[in-house]
Amino acid sequence: MKLTLFCLFTAITAFTYWLRHINLQYLKHHGDKVPEGFEDAIDTEKLRRSSTYTFDSSRLGLWDSLLDNVLLIVFLFGEVILTYDHFITSLSASPIIAAILFFLLLTWVSTLLGIPFDLYGTFRIEARYGFNTTTPRLWVTDFFKSQVIGAILLAFLVAVVFSLIQWSPQNWWLWVWGFMALFTLFMMFISPYVIEPLFNTFEPVVEDGLEEEIRVMMEKAGLKVGRVMQMDASRRSKHSNAYFTGIGKVKRIVLFDTLIRQMSHGEIVAVLAHEIGHWKKGHIWKRLLWAEIMALAGSWISFKLLSWPGLPGLLGLPADLSLPAKMVLLGFVASLALFPLGPFSAWRSRCHEREADRYAADLTGRPEDLASALVKMSAENLSNLFPHRLYAAFYYSHPPAVERVRTLREFQRQLS
Repeated sequence: MKLTLFCLFTAITAFTYWLRHINLQYLKHHGDKVPEGFEDAIDTEKLRRSSTYTFDSSRLGLWDSLLDNVLLIVFLFGEVILTYDHFITSLSASPIIAAILFFLLLTWVSTLLGIPFDLYGTFRIEARYGFNTTTPRLWVTDFFKSQVIGAILLAFLVAVVFSLIQWSPQNWWLWVWGFMALFTLFMMFISPYVIEPLFNTFEPVVEDGLEEEIRVMMEKAGLKVGRVMQMDASRRSKHSNAYFTGIGKVKRIVLFDTLIRQMSHGEIVAVLAHEIGHWKKGHIWKRLLWAEIMALAGSWISFKLLSWPGLPGLLGLPADLSLPAKMVLLGFVASLALFPLGPFSAWRSRCHEREADRYAADLTGRPEDLASALVKMSAENLSNLFPHRLYAAFYYSHPPAVERVRTLREFQRQLS
């Protein structure tokens, strides 16, 4: 079975690398002509920079992925996990403390190995294409903040999960699922006010006249959002974006300050209308519900498999592995089993994005504003305008920009 799992992992990994290859080859052969409707924002030189940026970013991602996969093979199939497991269990007789150490050390090692790639991506590739505004000091500050927060949250989650396992050995899967569901909702409530401000400054939109246009659009949508905020994203990058955060009374829409500088009021309102579309169409709660249904099923299956003495034997390991080590093995096996669901998740997300686009077009009555905004965002972010269909099917959470713009302009022609 060990050989079978190794071959399956190798086949899936090779397939993902082939998808990268055909995506870049497609860009190489088709990315020399500005798409229809993008001529005002993208010239031949910017199109060339967009292609080289995609190639450089993809190449860095490939090397990062190769290192991760080699280390994973050594750790699992080279039985390093057995040595690591024995080392951790020798540090503490407490199963809970040992579990915390097990996952914390793994996380820290993975993070440290990823630092060179992050630094190169930020200070070489992003800087080369004019995106990076992060200083070394800010990068270090962000790094340590994220590590401290991540370590605290991880230690807390592991401690609670393993306490529940000890407290209810036969029903822990249900208690753990319930706890994680509540914790997820809790984080959605507090993140906009506790965690996100640790990294960025948020303030109400201050652009002259924009607040009134936003208010009118909100009233038309019949939606009360806590606030529409702008974020100082330009401290770290010139990339532009917008997103929906929070839930219930603390929900709010956040605009990058870079986006506000790049777009007209009508385009900004259209982007906001798109984000509101996600809420009005129920995408937020639908995604939450789907995630919790999958998590409940996953918790029960995990309980069964972790109770099965044969789980370590799938990789030729002894049955007396600790529970944290078994969880790592289970996570690896699950990643192989769930790989075919990736395209389905991406497809669902793209469907939601299309619905939000249509909602924005209907709400504002000006589909061209959102189309124009997408063209500008694609140009400013040097987005790949020529993804391969199969690559997009597996990895794109949004429809390709050219497709979205074409659809929106068709809506505009129908209204004219």
